[in-house]
Parts: sequence; C-alpha cells; structure tokens
Amino acid sequence: MSYLSTKTYSNARGLSCTSRQWAAESDCNLLHGYAFGFHFVFGAEQLDKRGWVLDFGSGGFGKIRSWLHEMFDHTLLIARDDPARAELEKLGELGIARTRIVDGTSCERVAEMTFRKADEIVREATGGRCWVESVECSEHASNSGIYRSAAAVNRGAISEAMQDDLDAGK
Repeated sequence: MSYLSTKTYSNARGLSCTSRQWAAESDCNLLHGYAFGFHFVFGAEQLDKRGWVLDFGSGGFGKIRSWLHEMFDHTLLIARDDPARAELEKLGELGIARTRIVDGTSCERVAEMTFRKADEIVREATGGRCWVESVECSEHASNSGIYRSAAAVNRGAISEAMQDDLDAGK
C-alpha cells in the first residue's frame, strides 16, 4: 500500500502562457494564451517524520513551483516541430517574448513534461522516498490533459482485475 497526497496549483495562480497547436484544423493553430493550472498526485510508501508524503513548502514543492513559473509564467511555448519555429524564436531574440522550446504544446504534452520534471525534483528532494503518480494540466475549467506514471497505470489494471475476480466470485 502507498500513501497519496495532492497539490493543486490552480489556473488562478496566473501562469499566463502562450502557444499554438500548429497542426490543428481550428483556431488553435493560431497563437493564443491560457493561465495554466496543474494538479499533482504524489505517492510514498512511507511518510516523512511529520507524517507527510511531501513537504509543500520550500523543502519539496517549492522547487516545482519555481520551475512552473520559469516555464509557464509569461512565456511562449514553441513546439520543437512547429514549421514556424524559427520565426517564433525571433520573438525571443527581439526581447518581446520569453520562448521555451518543448516537445509539444497540448495539455497532454505539457502534463507529461511537467510530470517528468516534478518526478525528478521530488525523488531528489526525498531521496527516492516519494514520487509523482500523475500530473493534470488544465487550460481552463473545461479542458485538461493528464499524464500518469506507468506504475500508477499498472496498479490500476491490477486493481481492476482483482475487482473483476471478486465480482465473478473467484
């Protein structure tokens, strides 16, 4: 069994970020912005000396908070494969945008990137005692994408199989 805790860094925090989905067949292929929000699920087999999965202050979540602001606060996300990448990067060179080159600009890809960075930070801060189960990235209250760890997906599948066996009377 493991312990879980959550941290929500809501859209109201003001991580105002601009991007575009260049391959979209809608207005999403134009530059547009959102105040990203994030919901983290952290896991640990053992609690720390305070009875916590993760310290949400400077000793744990603080480094994630700093990274979130560095990546998403008043920045322009540019997909690595965007055909207009060179032109968009010029905005940074001109000093009118803080550009960030990323693998993808969808909520799903932003959730994955954030998951990987947060997991790295958390494992280092806790000596491997704690990990990230999932990260949800939301553009606003109606749209979000979630990235879950392989271990979380496997635990869910095992749990479902066990429930199926119970339901079948096995």
